Amino acid sequence: MSEENSNESVEDVNESVAEPVAEEANAVSKVMDLKESNPKVFFGAIAGLVVVILVMFMGGGSNNAVQQHRQVDLTIGNTYTLKGINTFSDDAKVRLVAVPGSLAAYDESEEEGATRDDCKYIAQGEKVKLLQMQDALGGAKFVEVELLNAGKCAGRTGWATAGNLN
Repeated sequence: MSEENSNESVEDVNESVAEPVAEEANAVSKVMDLKESNPKVFFGAIAGLVVVILVMFMGGGSNNAVQQHRQVDLTIGNTYTLKGINTFSDDAKVRLVAVPGSLAAYDESEEEGATRDDCKYIAQGEKVKLLQMQDALGGAKFVEVELLNAGKCAGRTGWATAGNLN
């Protein structure tokens, strides 16, 4: 008895699968018949779909200009303001390093014994004096700055990227 039930269920599944396959083959044959009987309509429909897709991809957008960092002309001895170029946060800090180019070799483990109060992380908006400039890492410009009025860090020097001066 169980064998008869399983045979019946297999036949039911075969019939239910065969129905959509036949409908799909019927739809394809209708499209191919349209291609044979009226090629202008067939190819016009394809061209219309292509135009609609192109309009969707090329249309739209906004007129808002992308905000870009304004690089200032740097002169040794002038006073500048520190600005984090890769952030919109007002709380972001600018990292000063001991040698130019060491930003690329930055290791998070350096922070284990260090605190954020050791003059490596300076708040945006602090005034600095440009001491010297140097190219490093294939054209990136680094600048040595002296902190002017950064509390206990005033008078200390460090290196940052030129983009951090505003």
